[in-house]
Amino acid sequence: MATKTVIEQPQSVIVQNSQEWGSGLFDCFDDLGTCCFAYWCFPCFACMTSRDFGEHLCLPMLDWFGGCVPPITLSLRVLMRHRYGIKGSIPMDCVLSSFCFICAWCQMSREIQMRKLPVVKVKTQSA
Repeated sequence: MATKTVIEQPQSVIVQNSQEWGSGLFDCFDDLGTCCFAYWCFPCFACMTSRDFGEHLCLPMLDWFGGCVPPITLSLRVLMRHRYGIKGSIPMDCVLSSFCFICAWCQMSREIQMRKLPVVKVKTQSA
């Protein structure tokens, strides 16, 4: 009995290798649902974004103990820039994390979604 392996590739793949953010800091109208979720239920949104990035679900809750500069937001933003090869600087990340808190998280969420690689499905069929 022979088996045949069928690999289903996605029809279109968008892989972003840019050294820039995939969306601007204030591009909320590009993904209005995400931005509304972030605005109305920010703790849940930040936790889900952290989980989607591969970090602990409740990590953003530690920002409450950070003082002026939210340490988790800053560190995740810097980590994301390094992981994806995005140009930027720690001082700019510090300013954005402190004064544009929700918009910075929305931008990070959009970046995670844009840079996710599609899953290739492999099916084994018996002949």
